[in-house]
Amino acid sequence: MNLISPNLNIMIKACEKASKAIIRDFGEVENLQVLKKGPRDFVTKTDKRAEKILIEELQKARKNYSFITEETGVINNSDKDCFWIIDPIDGTTNFLHGIPHFAISVALKVNREIKSGIIFDPIKNEIFYAEKNSGSFFNNRRIRVSKKSDLDECLFASNHEGVNHVFPNLNMRYSGCAALDLAYVGSGRLDGFFHNKINIWDIAAGVLIVEEAGGKVNNLSKYDDNNINVRASNSNIYTKMLKNLGNF
Repeated sequence: MNLISPNLNIMIKACEKASKAIIRDFGEVENLQVLKKGPRDFVTKTDKRAEKILIEELQKARKNYSFITEETGVINNSDKDCFWIIDPIDGTTNFLHGIPHFAISVALKVNREIKSGIIFDPIKNEIFYAEKNSGSFFNNRRIRVSKKSDLDECLFASNHEGVNHVFPNLNMRYSGCAALDLAYVGSGRLDGFFHNKINIWDIAAGVLIVEEAGGKVNNLSKYDDNNINVRASNSNIYTKMLKNLGNF
């Protein structure tokens, strides 16, 4: 078992608490699929409820830290150098359709640098996390990006625009959950991920997980929080991947 910081410990406990509400609601989604109105309103409530739990738990432990969240936006508290970045459910469309592929994503940014990140898949009970200069872990086990260097053997993920852009040059997946895509790059399940015009809360934790697992990520500091073009992969194929993306 690796030693984790107090902040990461707080993040894990907050995610575990929020995940209970998410799992309970996910069990209800199938019942709602048959209703004419459908489960969209229900999922929005789940999103907001999970975010509220995360904010309350994190604030209890660090009452001065500020927040950047998907549902509420920016919450400025007295400490404006430390921000929790929260996506309560990344992959809401999957959730909405009863597909068990979504995650909670929480990161801590201190002085504009991501210091800790966690991606929690409540249905598969898989937890990926990383801390700056301390490595990346999956269920307490150290993880590394893949070592593949032949693009034909690699598997990449993106959104539908990315898949359409490079098809058929790369082996592609479109899973509908950017946070898990990045976590999978960090753990070697996927070899690369790219996505345009994505939000900071979708990728903040995942980017740190990839970097701390020995992968490479483009410089994101030049982008706005709501309009990021991200490129992440193992170091062996990074340049080749960019070449294949061309003008994407």
